[in-house]
Amino acid sequence: MADNDRPQIYLITPPDFDPDIFPDRLAAVLDAEEIACIRLALAGGDEDRIGRAADAVRMVAHDRDVAVVIETHLKLAERHGLDGVHLTDGARNIRDARKALGADAIVGTFCGTSRHEGINAGEAGADYVAFGPVGDTALGTGARADRDLFAWWSEMIEVPVVAEGGLTDKLVADLAPVTDFFGIGGEMWSADDPAKALRALLASLGV
Repeated sequence: MADNDRPQIYLITPPDFDPDIFPDRLAAVLDAEEIACIRLALAGGDEDRIGRAADAVRMVAHDRDVAVVIETHLKLAERHGLDGVHLTDGARNIRDARKALGADAIVGTFCGTSRHEGINAGEAGADYVAFGPVGDTALGTGARADRDLFAWWSEMIEVPVVAEGGLTDKLVADLAPVTDFFGIGGEMWSADDPAKALRALLASLGV
């Protein structure tokens, strides 16, 4: 990432939400801030529930030209007209996902704190890799992805990188020069005004 480019924002949905209420909250955020992509990250395996949520999120996002990827569920990405998939197991299934979804789909993956896994993911054709957590959260093993990992990656590797998990305003300021995206979800959705919470989190970026 060039030094004069601020990281883009990659929204992560809550693990559970009401599809009749959440789209309005999401729309308010998308109308207030420039968002690059949304990850539908619902817990569980109820395909009907996840499918309804996918349709609701897709309608709001695509009306605003924002891409939507879904965590893990390849078949639902195709069935519900989403833009791609976010994998959670490093490089393991990237080639299979690419084969299933096609060359134009977004295929990204979470690599925890592993530089080696990230490199393998990039070589397998990932469009981005995510490292984390960067702060206090139970994401992954809980081991921290430190600034040195992002600094090395941004200098040595061309594949875009996402910093996620337990972000604070101080971590945003610290990591901004060495990451391409901030993956933000739980840090804002519990607030009464998620857009306001997001702006506070990103205050150091001048948004």
